[in-house]
Amino acid sequence: MTRALIIGGGIAGTVAAIALGKAGLEPVVFEAYDRTADGVGAFLTLAKNGLDALDAIGLRGVVEEAGFATPGMRFFNGAGRELGEVRMPARTVVRSDLYVALRDEAVRRGIRIEYGKRLVDVGDGVRARFADGTSATGDLLIGADGLRSRVREIIDPRAPKARYIPLLNTGGFAEGVRVDEPVGVWHMIFGNRQFFAYLRRHDEKVLWFANPPRKTEPTPDELAAISDERWRAELIGRARADRGLAASIIEATPVLFRPWATYDFPSVPTWHRDRMVIIGDAAHAAAPSSGQGASMALEDAVTLAKCLRDVEVEEAFRRYERARRERVEKVVAAGKHAGDGKIAGPFMRTVRDFFVSRGLRNDDPGAMNWMFDHHIQWDAAVASRD
Repeated sequence: MTRALIIGGGIAGTVAAIALGKAGLEPVVFEAYDRTADGVGAFLTLAKNGLDALDAIGLRGVVEEAGFATPGMRFFNGAGRELGEVRMPARTVVRSDLYVALRDEAVRRGIRIEYGKRLVDVGDGVRARFADGTSATGDLLIGADGLRSRVREIIDPRAPKARYIPLLNTGGFAEGVRVDEPVGVWHMIFGNRQFFAYLRRHDEKVLWFANPPRKTEPTPDELAAISDERWRAELIGRARADRGLAASIIEATPVLFRPWATYDFPSVPTWHRDRMVIIGDAAHAAAPSSGQGASMALEDAVTLAKCLRDVEVEEAFRRYERARRERVEKVVAAGKHAGDGKIAGPFMRTVRDFFVSRGLRNDDPGAMNWMFDHHIQWDAAVASRD
């Protein structure tokens, strides 16, 4: 049986392991951290196409139990004027809940997951060497190790670095705030000093995130030096430049997510070499503005598994890249464009509001079908050429 070493035990790596098991391979997952990720992380929304990828390998029900329906989004400017709305089937889930559901399903299916295995290098014969002095051998190796992928560096030492997008990310779970929006509908605000979005959950808690602009790329130390009190005060001050509930929601949040910077990868030239390949953020990180980061990783995982099911390793990697590259790079570009709209100056905000409003009221309801209607049929082979 073909043994696949999967580097990274997050969402992409775990789903890849489950898909590979379904395809008849023997996956083993190696996670750098020495513990599970229970309770770690914010939340994410899985779009229709991400749910379709999960459905292809029998996981949609697992995720639906962990999250709740998110039927649409309404967009506003800082003055409170509605710019339009988008209706689409999606599900929002707390990241740790999704992780636990997928991990438990992987374990139920007999997949081995090892913790405390930080990859150092890969030697001949697909031998992965870890920082703790141990090693593992396999027939192929998959890098599902995220934005700062070590596997990407090993495949191509000259691989580009991630591109900084001048926005920070934060959010939280507010309690005791009255929100009139229907459950699961995102309220998105292109504010005067930050982008802010919130959603009422079925238990009346309010999930929210914000993207305050930051022109220069911060170092991890600079972000760590921002105290919780200073961070809360800054976010509330920015929110008070707009009409609406943003300031009240922040004030009603017991614990704010620590700020983190925004990055993407416009293009990673080399996705595979020899018997190593990368998937998810390691290959094509999209800015959160795309709403597609997790869904793209899920599509990758299932598509790669199908390819490895049907053909030998090197040809499988080629088919996987041909099937995925154009699509994911288009999604990354769309995410960058959406992010640019969050950092517009006073004049450009007026221009942005006009185009956002016109775009959301576009007479063509299928304008985004290329993104959301992507379908993966498990039993069908991936094309051998374009």
